[in-house]
Amino acid sequence: MLRFILRRLLITIPTILVVITITWALVRLAPGNFYTGEKKLPAAIEQNIREKYGLDKPWREQYLRMMSHIMVLDFGTSLSYPGQPVNAIIGRALPVSATIGLLAYLLALAVGIVAGSVAALKQNSKWDYASMTLAMLGISIPNFVLGPILVLVFSLMLYWLPPSRWEGFPSWNVVLPVITLSGIYMAYIARLTRAGMLEVLNSDYIRTARAKGLSESQVVIRHALRGGLLPVVSYTGPALAFLLTGTVVVERIFALPGLGHYFLQAASNRDEPLIIGIVAFVAIILLLMNLLVDITYAYLDPRIRY
Repeated sequence: MLRFILRRLLITIPTILVVITITWALVRLAPGNFYTGEKKLPAAIEQNIREKYGLDKPWREQYLRMMSHIMVLDFGTSLSYPGQPVNAIIGRALPVSATIGLLAYLLALAVGIVAGSVAALKQNSKWDYASMTLAMLGISIPNFVLGPILVLVFSLMLYWLPPSRWEGFPSWNVVLPVITLSGIYMAYIARLTRAGMLEVLNSDYIRTARAKGLSESQVVIRHALRGGLLPVVSYTGPALAFLLTGTVVVERIFALPGLGHYFLQAASNRDEPLIIGIVAFVAIILLLMNLLVDITYAYLDPRIRY
């Protein structure tokens, strides 16, 4: 297992470098610059800006300089937030995105597993149909539609919850963003749990467990859930990575100062260091989550270890 983990960690390094290279190339190939606007700058001022930020150097020299800083995890200084290091901006925004994302996934995991398990155990019953109908609604309604609906109902009509802003955790301000963000993940987890449980419940070892006289709760919790949750574990890695690193739409709707908000601002302002810093951070989290999924797989299913 240790050799497997080390091998995967070694593979992640070139993968992250490739992602950063592609991101850097796309930013440079896009038309315009961070200093351009509706009014064209005088040639002398533009030349001074290019010299200050090293944009007058050859592309290869700019790329090597950028990569040399990234190798020591120094993403430079933001262009749209003068004087603020990219690392400081990520450090300030990450707790917001991580709090909302982690709470959303815990809620989605709890509701999705319960709904999917009930649907599998009560197959073709009203519970099954009701759970899968709600799951289809969750998949069909995007969060940029669900968010405003929740704000309209619970904030503007019932006055139960605040509509936006970030006041830290715990506070009532996190309730609507968490529900909005978790909706689609609840639906996917419920469907994956149902499919995995149905496959496991028809297995020979489940029939053997029942034949030994184990109660239904012991069969489900100790045996069926362990194998039935493998599809959910597989889905958890990338889903949790994107949740922890921010969702642009939800953070925009609820005015949350998370990574998604800063990434959107960086893309609008052509803030190359901030764009590359956030993309690199998301890539690192995503690859680490995939590694964690592989380790969890091996724990849940002993056959994978061999």
